Amino acid sequence: MNPNSGAPLLQAVAVRIISEFLRSSGHRDVVTVNRSGDTSAPVDINCSYAGRRRRVKVKSDSYFGADAVKIADRNLVFYRADMDCYAFESISNHMTREPGWMFNSEADDLYYYYLVLSQTEEEVAALLSEPDAVFFSELAVDRDQLLILPMAETRNWFEGHYENYTPRPVSVGEHASWYRLIPRSDIGGASAGIKTVGSIFADIAG
Repeated sequence: MNPNSGAPLLQAVAVRIISEFLRSSGHRDVVTVNRSGDTSAPVDINCSYAGRRRRVKVKSDSYFGADAVKIADRNLVFYRADMDCYAFESISNHMTREPGWMFNSEADDLYYYYLVLSQTEEEVAALLSEPDAVFFSELAVDRDQLLILPMAETRNWFEGHYENYTPRPVSVGEHASWYRLIPRSDIGGASAGIKTVGSIFADIAG
């Protein structure tokens, strides 16, 4: 999958940011597994912390914008209105019916990253190929928030509740994935293990 546009591009950007965040927060041996922007990849990053190996699934989400003018700008494809939801993949390919990463991910943690960018798709794609110094200094992150969810606990909740939520298709190249939009409050009350980290990009870029 070529991360030049759409969801794969935002995913590749998010994985790069999260990888740097992990390094800056004391994680060791941070290895990016998914460099292609594959939104259905079961694991995106491997790392170690406090002597234990950790596998991370990154989910990027641009539905976190707060500026009405930027939301209305069709050139800003990664600046969408905040929907106050998680988007969890239930089917990764509508043609093969392969289960989505919520069912098959081997990750220990789900890093759910809300990320809105005040740049065009072309500008973001160009920056992705730049060295870290350029990428982190010129990427126009308007608003971001990281939440860390325990994957096993979140999956258990999802398996018991996902049919209560309407499936939504997301175009990924030549096929579509199917997601369920889960209000953050629905799962927030069911899991004490969710950690709200907050905004992370400013500290990394600074």
